[in-house]
Amino acid sequence: MIVLGVILLIIGFVSGISILWTVGVILLLIGLVLLVMGTVGREVGGRRHYW
Repeated sequence: MIVLGVILLIIGFVSGISILWTVGVILLLIGLVLLVMGTVGREVGGRRHYW
């Protein structure tokens, strides 16, 4: 999810399409939150770690 967010950020920035930029930021933030929750030991979606 983090990689997809970064890809959408880059495509949105290069092409000037603001909706891709917005979706990229949202996916990047969700991915980072899930990553942090997984690394501190909190179960995410029934798994002990998220990647």
